Amino acid sequence: QVQVVESGGGLVQPGGSLRLACAASGDRFALDNFNIGWFRQAPGKERERISCISSTDERTYYSDSVKGRFTISRANAQKSAYLQMNSLKLEDTAVYYCAISLYSDQGTCPAGRSTYWGQGTQVTVSS
Repeated sequence: QVQVVESGGGLVQPGGSLRLACAASGDRFALDNFNIGWFRQAPGKERERISCISSTDERTYYSDSVKGRFTISRANAQKSAYLQMNSLKLEDTAVYYCAISLYSDQGTCPAGRSTYWGQGTQVTVSS
C-alpha cells in the first residue's frame, strides 16, 4: 500500500512564495518508478493539473497558469517531491493535491487506475 501526504500550505500575501512537499511511503516502494503530479482545486472550479515530472528522464509539464512561476522537483532518495511557488496571485488560492502513478498519459503526468492521491493542503493568497 502506498501513502501520499502533502504539506507546506498556508496563508501568504500576493507576490509571496510557498514550497509544498509531497511525501510518499510504502513497502517495496521506490519513488523512482513513479510519475508525479501536482493538482489544485479552487472553490467553484474544476480540478486543474498544474505541474508534473516523469519517472524516467524527469521531463516536466507546467500549465499556462503557473508556467514561469512554479517549479516542480523530486528527491527520490527521500521519497519526496516539491512544488516551489513564487509570485503568488490571488487566483492561486486552492487546495493543492499531489498524485503519483506508475503510469502516465503522455510520458510525464500520472494517469490510470493505480493513481495514489494525498489529502490536500490549503493555499490561501490574500492581502
